[in-house]
Amino acid sequence: MIDLIEYQNKDVLMTGIADVVAEQLAEILEKKGSASLAVPGGSTPLPFLEKLSHAELDWQNITVFLTDERFVPVTSERSNTRMLRNTIVQNKASQCQFIPFWQPDLSSDELAQVLGAQIAKLLPIDVCVLGMGADMHTASLFPGADRLEDALAEDQTEIMIPMSAATAPEPRLTLTAPVLKAATHLHLLIAGQEKRDALELAMKTESPHDAPVKAVMRSHNPMKVHFAL
Repeated sequence: MIDLIEYQNKDVLMTGIADVVAEQLAEILEKKGSASLAVPGGSTPLPFLEKLSHAELDWQNITVFLTDERFVPVTSERSNTRMLRNTIVQNKASQCQFIPFWQPDLSSDELAQVLGAQIAKLLPIDVCVLGMGADMHTASLFPGADRLEDALAEDQTEIMIPMSAATAPEPRLTLTAPVLKAATHLHLLIAGQEKRDALELAMKTESPHDAPVKAVMRSHNPMKVHFAL
């Protein structure tokens, strides 16, 4: 189930979702004193993350982490951990509790276990923002990925698993579908006609193995889709 919110242009979209997420984080902080925020990598969310970094929030009590990551060192230009440090872990949000998805000398399996144990203490995620590819992947849940079956399994107890796919240039780490869709507030950020077409196709596609984003749409709360051409 989704709740589609359309914005007049991309700038309004990025401001709009930043305002919504900031408001939700403020409400959660007021209720329980701390909050968790999972955000996507890639280039599309950059303006959203930068705008959110200026929000007047008690960032010292907000833990920020990725929904997934490329298994590359933070020195790589492909590192989403590096990207977050340059966008949201700035300005007022520089005081946040940030979980980097990279540790030297650990294999992808070892790192998945270490990060999974950290994130387990924060579940369910309070606010989760996802992206989506034209192939209908979300996080690093790619169609045809080697461990997609494990990542989508309803009874999966692992928080994070390594993932490889023919369409992904490097190995990945990803939160599993049960973890993502259990978020208290779930958002999907997409822009452009190609992504809108992919969303409509995903909604018509029966199997999440063909359209992994479909697995996350089946959450207990409607997923808010924020879109602009």
